[in-house]
Amino acid sequence: MTVVIGTAGHIDHGKTTLLRALTGIDADRLPEERRRGLTIDVGYAHGSPDGGAEIDYVDVPGHDRLVGNMLVGVGEIDACLLVVAADDGPQAQTREHLGLLHAMGIEQGLVAVTKTDLVANARLTGVTSDVADLLSRTSLAGVPILPVSAASGAGLEDLRSALATLRDSVVREQAGRASLLDGPWLAVDRVFSIRGRGVVVTGSSRGLPIATGQSVGIRPGDLRARVRGIEVHDSNVPHGPGRGRVALNLTGVGRQALRRGQVLTSGDADAGPLRVAGSDRLLVALQAPARLPGRRADDPWPPADGVEARMHVGTDQAGAIVGRSGRDGVVLPDGRALALLRLDRPVATAPGDRFVLRRPRPASLLAGGVVLDSDPPRGRSRRRQSPERLNRLVMAVEHGTLEPLLAALLDLHGHLTLRERRTLAPDVQSEATAATLAAVEGHHADRPDDVGFPLSEARTVASAAIRRLVSIDRPDAEQAAASLVAGLTSEGRLRRDGDAVHAPGHRPSAPDPGRDAAKMRLVALLDSAAPPPLSAAARESGSPPGAVRELEHEGRIVVAGEDLAWSAAAFERLRELALALALDAPLTPAALRDATGTSRKYVMALLEELDRRGILRRTPEGHVKGPRAGHGPQA
Repeated sequence: MTVVIGTAGHIDHGKTTLLRALTGIDADRLPEERRRGLTIDVGYAHGSPDGGAEIDYVDVPGHDRLVGNMLVGVGEIDACLLVVAADDGPQAQTREHLGLLHAMGIEQGLVAVTKTDLVANARLTGVTSDVADLLSRTSLAGVPILPVSAASGAGLEDLRSALATLRDSVVREQAGRASLLDGPWLAVDRVFSIRGRGVVVTGSSRGLPIATGQSVGIRPGDLRARVRGIEVHDSNVPHGPGRGRVALNLTGVGRQALRRGQVLTSGDADAGPLRVAGSDRLLVALQAPARLPGRRADDPWPPADGVEARMHVGTDQAGAIVGRSGRDGVVLPDGRALALLRLDRPVATAPGDRFVLRRPRPASLLAGGVVLDSDPPRGRSRRRQSPERLNRLVMAVEHGTLEPLLAALLDLHGHLTLRERRTLAPDVQSEATAATLAAVEGHHADRPDDVGFPLSEARTVASAAIRRLVSIDRPDAEQAAASLVAGLTSEGRLRRDGDAVHAPGHRPSAPDPGRDAAKMRLVALLDSAAPPPLSAAARESGSPPGAVRELEHEGRIVVAGEDLAWSAAAFERLRELALALALDAPLTPAALRDATGTSRKYVMALLEELDRRGILRRTPEGHVKGPRAGHGPQA
């Protein structure tokens, strides 16, 4: 692991000069930067302060118009080196950068008060006091403040020693912190081509190391690439660090398809709730900015619903609308505000990612924040978004371990893909189970002589119950329903008999000759092109409750309306007649009425049923042969 430290501070306070003195590397890589003596884009250097493990440095621009580039560097750092010139003291971008570091949750760092060779001791003491006061209002309160001069070398050894201590502290903290990432993660900050080698991307790695030959996914989007080579600190290596600066030579993807802000991750990045392809909807927790000098004391908090902002996350940025109405308007006990961010394009994020929201006009810091869910609930699942569930999710993200986070996301959504199978939240599982068992018991009551409830219908009942409770794709609901019914049988709450399931104590009753005779009389009454109303036929035949459902299930009658049914034989005769007429010419209701000698009520019901089954197909000219015309009455 390599620690990544980012510089921060006002323009011309000596950030790049100080890094050059510490590492011997000029982080200003662009010709224009070297010509103007001004850092325009993010630069990089590396070196060991004590002969031990090296530190990766990210050098950021200090100009007020380059805050977007500054945040590219801050997005992936572990700690900061805030630089304040002793002759100028804290300036506008000192305060702005400090506010951004606070918003990004940076808690470890150092302050270098530079150009000490230009001021008297009294001035140095005053500047140090001013810096300490600013730090006390932020997440960096109490970090060491060291005087240094890159020109004379004064204080450089003390700064190197402090950097070594900071490096070791970050390593210990990272070793003790659980990661929510179970794969590699590299936020791209540079893309370029090298003649003879192809495309190269650079970034600060976190998560699992990337190895030569490994396939990686590029998000947002659905791109794939293979790692041809890896370079760390100017040396070719077989695999990159789990954390630290790295350059990857890629094959299988063109230069034009890559940009700053994309994330390289494992090839199966779409699988699972914590690895996403990219999202333009994010559920987040927002934190109020630090109260630093120059910030309005009456700045409203929490942000209003519909506020426009610019989101900076990792090395990417996108336009955002802050949604805080209804279920999204929760305020936590500690003052943080939950919100739904709607972005103008997808960004690749994961739960736990820190970000910054800035107002576009006038440019200023709106909030810091953390991503809670990269694929927030939609539709019916939105009803589950209660303050209690949201607070549980926030606590899980802050805890930083996988199992509590997965449990919180499952509770929020009501369902989740875990370990390659669709899992239901306990309350959804319970309600779908109750609906399935009730359907089985109802079937036993209606048809006591039947072996059991058809397995396919039990799964359909469970699937429908799941889809009533949460928003879920039909195939996923069907998969979850099949698992649910299988679980009920393995637990002994249902028994399986062939393609049917039944309650453990169910025993089919002996056939009732009287019931069977009544059902036969009902079929006979319906064996006509113009049968009597179904309810009247059931009464006349003396059919018991459930007889109609049994006959339909057995395929002996066809129910085509609320009070209309034909015997299967009558329906088959009508089907053959209608199809024969439709083969000659488009069949109209009037022609079918004349051919059957019935009324419009029967004709329209028959045509609708034949349409539904695909036996006929409606056109402006009339009904013609349908795609399933070759199938019989049970099609």
